[in-house]
Amino acid sequence: MKKYSDLEFLKLSKGQKFVYRLTSFFAAIPRAIARFFLAIGRFLKNAALGIGREFADIFTTFKEGDWKTRASFLVMGLGSIARGQVLRGLMFLLFEAVFLFYMITTGGYWLSLLPSLGRIGPHEEYNAVLDAYTTAYGDNSFKILLYGVLTIFFIVAFLYTWRLNVKQNKIAQEYQRAGRRLKSSADDLRSLVDEQFYKTLLALPLTGIVVFTVLPIVFMILVAFTNYDGAHNGYTNALFSWQGLANFRTLLTWTGSGVNYSATFGEILTWTLIWAFFATFTNYFLGMFVAMMINKKGIRLKKLWRTVLVMTIAIPQFISLLYVSKMFAKNGIVNGLLLNWGWIDKAIDFWGSTAHNGLLPRVMVIVINIWIGIPYLMLIATGILMNIPADLYESSRIDGANAWQQYTKITLPYMLFITGPYLLTSFTGNMNNFNVIYLLTGGAPTNAAASGAAGSVGYTDLLVTWLFKITTGAEAQYYLASVVGIMVFVVVAAISLVVYNVLPSIKNEEDFQ
Repeated sequence: MKKYSDLEFLKLSKGQKFVYRLTSFFAAIPRAIARFFLAIGRFLKNAALGIGREFADIFTTFKEGDWKTRASFLVMGLGSIARGQVLRGLMFLLFEAVFLFYMITTGGYWLSLLPSLGRIGPHEEYNAVLDAYTTAYGDNSFKILLYGVLTIFFIVAFLYTWRLNVKQNKIAQEYQRAGRRLKSSADDLRSLVDEQFYKTLLALPLTGIVVFTVLPIVFMILVAFTNYDGAHNGYTNALFSWQGLANFRTLLTWTGSGVNYSATFGEILTWTLIWAFFATFTNYFLGMFVAMMINKKGIRLKKLWRTVLVMTIAIPQFISLLYVSKMFAKNGIVNGLLLNWGWIDKAIDFWGSTAHNGLLPRVMVIVINIWIGIPYLMLIATGILMNIPADLYESSRIDGANAWQQYTKITLPYMLFITGPYLLTSFTGNMNNFNVIYLLTGGAPTNAAASGAAGSVGYTDLLVTWLFKITTGAEAQYYLASVVGIMVFVVVAAISLVVYNVLPSIKNEEDFQ
């Protein structure tokens, strides 16, 4: 594709400019994807080199270290205590003692069962007291997987702390050789509330992020490689076990007959992307239009109009969406009014129509989402529009620009530049918009072609609502839900990375300074 200079671009017609921008965008996608994989390759290369340097430094430290440094390789903190840094040494020693105690008492047990996820499931045993056979419960696959992953995290934390202990001893040894004074325990305490205070503040939040965010994500990913479901819950009915890539093959392999999860996933993904596109851009442009109309000079009662629109935000969606769902039911108020006015002969099935692949329910959820989303965009756009310099409009008006030209040349570029990242996050958020779909339709109407798949798939189901259906009910296929969740992450991550790198606010940050 020919790349135009700025002067050549200005000479193009409006249609040519649009085509050039569109082709440039799609031409940038392969390059962005290639850069992404190159970045991954560079990261892996740098990681391998970094690990190699660490091992070389550990070997050198042990070879050239004194007895205090070498002792710290086996007993963490011993070298620091021997050098008079008692508090620092005791912290390292305490961490090692806690780690060894945990690994000996419970950690080793969980790690030993992790490859099998349990050996003894629920079984019948004779109870001499009751003189009958009763169910005895053995291993718990869920706990084994959870605590096994937690133990691995603890081992990683220990290795990092051990490496930090070795580095501290190496630095202390070099300081002593140079005749420099080492920090005392009092100096360490003062450092924690002074120049190192940020570490003190971040210690607890970082631990919380690892335990309550990273650990569940890793756990969810591992579930995708098991057969964890309602029939194999890991304790009361049967143990679950590792399945390798079988679940991914089930979801991604196209089958000519029977339940075709690949076709179902593709159809729901397509509708999810269509929904996210319209839910994002209809709200964006209509919300901007409403903000421009309210802010227009001469409009009276501006505060009243803003208050009326914001009322949709103040009312919980659980109430408003359920109410709207009942309004458009076959026996709802909308059908009642249309029948009374003689506009229709029979009630319209707004939520149950399967004609044209459920087109009517799909259009309805998009339109109702506009009613919900416009107030948010109106508030955001109002704040941005107030910051556009008025002299830009005044000078363009003097040059003969009409309202549409002012909008396309001043207002819209400014809005897109400021709200570009918001548009991206809004798009990804709409892909996981559970409330609107579930409270309005529950995914209905049922898609007969995909009804054999898990979760009773509907025409308005997004991937996130399908996930909910997969994990509820008697089957409760958690493993399949985990696979779908991973695929959703891959799709969202790919879209986000590509679009983020072509946003004007990222590429040309200085343009609107």
